[in-house]
Amino acid sequence: MDIFDYAMKREKDGENFYRKIASRTNDPGLKAITNMLADEEVKHYRLLQKMKADEYVMTETTILEDAKNIFSEMRGGKDLIDKQDDQIAVYREAQDIEKRSWQFYEDKSAETDDKDQKKIFDRIAEEERKHYFLLENIIEFVSRPENWLENAEWNHLENY
Repeated sequence: MDIFDYAMKREKDGENFYRKIASRTNDPGLKAITNMLADEEVKHYRLLQKMKADEYVMTETTILEDAKNIFSEMRGGKDLIDKQDDQIAVYREAQDIEKRSWQFYEDKSAETDDKDQKKIFDRIAEEERKHYFLLENIIEFVSRPENWLENAEWNHLENY
């Protein structure tokens, strides 16, 4: 299996994982966020397909901004989140997957001499770091929703 096939498989597995999480939660906001993460994995998959065919194109993402909007909308609603350890464990597992993914793409970037491939691998690694950070915030939100939402309009989110 070449690097692109392997990376595409990782992205497909990530999409399936996030769709599974979305199907297991009853909270509409968290369902929307995990579906957005799945959609991001689809974008990465398609980009890798293009890279494999030597058609380098990278699209911008608004995943963190979209997530901010969803969390803001959730602020006014009822607390629909069940504080379940298994839910947090699923998000931690997803976070671990994102960390391994970003490290994978950083490693591949370091291994290639092709400037275009390096740029794409670095960009995907950056996107995976954003996913990791978003999941960190989801874990914090699920664990302590009252404190998290009062955290001055997402001051704990870093710009990338």
